[in-house]
Amino acid sequence: MSNILAGLFEHHSDYKKLESDLENSGISNSDYIIYLSSESSNTQYLASVAAKDSSQVESVRNIFTQNAVIKTYLFENMSIDQANYDTIKKYIDARNRAEIHNSPDIRIKTSTDGINSEVKS
Repeated sequence: MSNILAGLFEHHSDYKKLESDLENSGISNSDYIIYLSSESSNTQYLASVAAKDSSQVESVRNIFTQNAVIKTYLFENMSIDQANYDTIKKYIDARNRAEIHNSPDIRIKTSTDGINSEVKS
């Protein structure tokens, strides 16, 4: 069974260029899926690619990076047949909920003088 590398792409990224880059790297048309929104507004799109080994995963990551990927997700032991939009979206949503996001810088102000034995009047 192969691994699926899914990528979320910027709306200004050209999915046709992504398709040609994937096919030029030796990935067949049946080994990737690009999910497009039916809305006419500029929305992001998602792509899933079946990768057989770690070198192919790295190759696909590089192609994703060249095509303005926002975030990539690796799903192990999944075939391209299992990588329908609803399944991939469900796994991505679950990973995003489980991820610990960076919090903004928090400054804690501490007192330089604590309570001491002197009583000032």
